[in-house]
Amino acid sequence: MNRFRYSSFRTTFAALLILLPVLCLAAKDFSMPKIQPAASYPAHDYHSKEKVTVALDPYDTSAKANIFVVPYHDENLLPVLLVITNDSDQPVELSNIKPELVTADGDKLTPAGEDEIYRRISHPTSSGARVPLPFPTRRVKGTVNNKQFMEIENAHFKAKAVEPLSSQGGFLFFDITDVKNPLRGAHFYLTGVRDSSGNDLMYFEVPLEKYTNAASH
Repeated sequence: MNRFRYSSFRTTFAALLILLPVLCLAAKDFSMPKIQPAASYPAHDYHSKEKVTVALDPYDTSAKANIFVVPYHDENLLPVLLVITNDSDQPVELSNIKPELVTADGDKLTPAGEDEIYRRISHPTSSGARVPLPFPTRRVKGTVNNKQFMEIENAHFKAKAVEPLSSQGGFLFFDITDVKNPLRGAHFYLTGVRDSSGNDLMYFEVPLEKYTNAASH
């Protein structure tokens, strides 16, 4: 009898060990990292005339990507935190910004839209509350769960302006399928930032080598 109980205990314990990561993932919620002034990130570009700084913080390691519910790396998506700080006394406008990541090999990457990310991660399963797609448009098919949907909605960089003496931040997601070493030697370009009069600021260029060098030390 004792042997039977011991065997049952071992079976139950082994099952719990297998289920533990799944249970932890189910209980996990995305929490946006605290946005720091852009100049505090290693990879940044400061325009002294306009007093605007643009910074990037790639989430390219397992430790950093642990904040997410969605396993973006498994879908060949690289999350990159974009932070824009405005130290001037006038707002800057962001509604027409165009971000681009250019790798050392010359690959030009633009951020994936929400619809594209939904397509990547919509692998239907029988568990969890589901949000049927197409959502928000009828072009998207499949399903994502509620936590994934809320994360994609909340994580994306969506700021349309940066008020004086403040910062805005959010994630861009780059498709790195078949791209080797997307960060080392890469440069990030941001155009379309405008001052309060509607004039375009000079483009921002952020060398990602500043990040990779800092991360290696």
